[in-house]
Amino acid sequence: MPASAYESLCAHARETALLTSTAGLLQWDEETYLPPAGGAYRAEQCALLAGLIHQRQTDPRVGEWLDELESSGSTSDPRSDAAANVRGLRRDYDKKTKLPPKLVEELSRTASLGQQAWKEARQADDFTLFQPMLEKTIELKQQEAEAIGYEASPYDALLDDYEPGETAANVARVLGGLREQLAPLVEKIAAAEKRPDGRVLSRHYPVARQEAFGKRAAAAIGFDFDAGRLDVTAHPFCGGAGPRDVRITTRYDDHEFAGALFGTLHEAGHGLYEQGLPAGDYGLPLGEAVSLGIHESQSRMWENLVGRSQAFWRHFFAPFAEAFPDALAGVTEEAFYFAVNESKPSLIRTESDEATYNLHIIVRFELEQALLADDLLVADLPEAWNAKYREYLGIVPPNAADGVLQDVHWSAGLFGYFPTYTLGNLYASQFFDQAGSDLGDLEGQFSRGDFQPLRDWLRTNIHRDGRRYSAGQLVERVTGKPLSHEPLMAHLSTKYGRLYGFD
Repeated sequence: MPASAYESLCAHARETALLTSTAGLLQWDEETYLPPAGGAYRAEQCALLAGLIHQRQTDPRVGEWLDELESSGSTSDPRSDAAANVRGLRRDYDKKTKLPPKLVEELSRTASLGQQAWKEARQADDFTLFQPMLEKTIELKQQEAEAIGYEASPYDALLDDYEPGETAANVARVLGGLREQLAPLVEKIAAAEKRPDGRVLSRHYPVARQEAFGKRAAAAIGFDFDAGRLDVTAHPFCGGAGPRDVRITTRYDDHEFAGALFGTLHEAGHGLYEQGLPAGDYGLPLGEAVSLGIHESQSRMWENLVGRSQAFWRHFFAPFAEAFPDALAGVTEEAFYFAVNESKPSLIRTESDEATYNLHIIVRFELEQALLADDLLVADLPEAWNAKYREYLGIVPPNAADGVLQDVHWSAGLFGYFPTYTLGNLYASQFFDQAGSDLGDLEGQFSRGDFQPLRDWLRTNIHRDGRRYSAGQLVERVTGKPLSHEPLMAHLSTKYGRLYGFD
């Protein structure tokens, strides 16, 4: 008996996922262990795989199967698994078929070479070494936006890859509203007389012990090291080859532990989402994340709402002090908690505090829109970056490595990615409030080192449905309310008011 259209469609998608996961492993290796001399050949490998994957994603048979299923009424129940998979695959197919195969291959090749150029430029603190690759990347991303099509802005076509249905205009509205409410809070913090002693964060923290403690913390919140691993990279990320092979990365500095520890918790949060997706549906929409904003909500929740909470450190301060007795000699738990939550304008996005983080996103969002619209030349980007930091954060990077070259995203062609970080903060706070209402005393649970109730709640309410719902639908389904900035602002105002004494 011949396979049904639905069976054929799913089998094809699962086989395509095998190629996609292979490409993911090559990209992970490129960021972790690839020898420098192997870079050019790796770019060709990635380009070939990208082309093969695109061929499968745009195979005319996929369109025929989708047409048959949609016309037959077999997916008429929108809540069914089949309908969810068909909806997702239809969206993917329609978008992918608009992209010329040669453009897809060139985008992949340029992303690989671009990341290598970015690494070299960052190490040399020389933007000009990266400038030609960034110019080529932007040109290709403009071609991609034109091929996909858009109504208002080419940025919309690229943003849709990461946050389906979202627009630049709406993101600008959200970020603008947040900035209006964040600015007074940041001013209050800056004017507060009560200050933490942040010097404790720059004492000597041996890297080997940092790694051991980071793995301990990641395992405690539920990251399964039998189905994942932690490695070192220049820019932390989460990747791998499916829910049973999740790779997270971090970076270490023996005089600055916070970046590695909270970065590990952040990537472990991404990893928990990947490990929590239905493994049996891997390769299908039901086995994939809703959006990058929802993905980011998971990482930001574990990094900040859990990892920087007072309850977390009630449980972990003693073993942390035992691991670093010299660095924490004479430091109380309360003083340490205040130090790891210090708020002040900083240069590095990934190391910024919760109160100022979204200002870093606004800088990137505005600059990448200008680049794509040809309102800003790549050659002028460093100067524009510094001007934005002076305007929004009151500081100017002393060099390119800590300024315009600090993020890997643009080198990989990830234009439209940055706004999902702020959306993730909004989603995270709203989900966390609902989890607290449903589970009761989260603070008490964390103080006892019990993170399983929250992890299980996330798997039940966020992870297990894959792409069954859109991000907006998921938020309303889980919390009963549309996405709002109020939970995030309430969290920030309460936390920093208590810490700095103006609540």
